[in-house]
Amino acid sequence: MIDEKLVRQVARLARLQLSDDEVARFKDQLGHILETMDELKQVDTGGVPATSHVLGLTDVLREDVARPFAHREDLLAGAPRREGPYFKVPRVIE
Repeated sequence: MIDEKLVRQVARLARLQLSDDEVARFKDQLGHILETMDELKQVDTGGVPATSHVLGLTDVLREDVARPFAHREDLLAGAPRREGPYFKVPRVIE
């Protein structure tokens, strides 16, 4: 069972400052979450293979090849700063 002391401890670990009303509200919410998790534990998943994703994933990477961009001015129009045909960014290495 979730009590206010546990809610305050979790909030402290998460570096959250909660009011008394928030502690009471989160106590109820966390209690409901744990009750739901207990219900889910009772479901027989013995015949279900372990998966990390419900859909089959394929490699979506493409070869990194430089290619011309026909609308360079459109692309650079949104740049906060530019120098000629390039984006201008702050120096990060001295």
